[in-house]
Amino acid sequence: MPRTSDAPAQKGLPGRKAQAARNDGLILEAARVVFLADATAPISAVAERAGVGISALYRRYPSKEVLLRTLCHDGLRRYNKEAEAALEDSDGWRGLVGFLERVVDADVHSLAVHLAGTFTPDESILPDVLRSGEATEELVRRAHATGKLRPDVTPQDLGLILESCAAVAVPDPERTVQLRRRVLAMLVAGLSSDGELPGPPPAPDEFSWRWARR
Repeated sequence: MPRTSDAPAQKGLPGRKAQAARNDGLILEAARVVFLADATAPISAVAERAGVGISALYRRYPSKEVLLRTLCHDGLRRYNKEAEAALEDSDGWRGLVGFLERVVDADVHSLAVHLAGTFTPDESILPDVLRSGEATEELVRRAHATGKLRPDVTPQDLGLILESCAAVAVPDPERTVQLRRRVLAMLVAGLSSDGELPGPPPAPDEFSWRWARR
């Protein structure tokens, strides 16, 4: 599957720090695979998949709670990174579509779909949560200004689109990517269609209940 995290920079780091950076990248990649497959899996399964000792994992992540929190925060940072890049595009519609494509390819929203409610977010994530909301609103505003985005689409609707794509999954990772891109293309076509959408749009906090610890 596409990844939400970039491997930590290792160039120029002394031996132990370079090893720690490599381990951190391996742990996060393994955690993503393990917990998306089974959010109830033990943290030892992550260490086994990453090929690191359990003590090395616990030195970096003292609990499963901390690891899950870090994994989801990592995904949010990737979302914000792609949003910032899209805001640099001079064409608001092209920027929005490119943003959706990159976030779907990065599989960011699988984390929200599968891991919401499995841990308690802390205040450290709040600035990135606020920034994601601001950036999404600006992306939608700029796309509306082009006249290509239907006027009744709201920032919250983008979350529905991204989660719909994240729900598409088959055993073959490459085929999953192909199918998600196909679904996204159909949804993007609907973003510029005429006619009224049924029902009221999602409220800003309508899905926040999922992040309450189960």
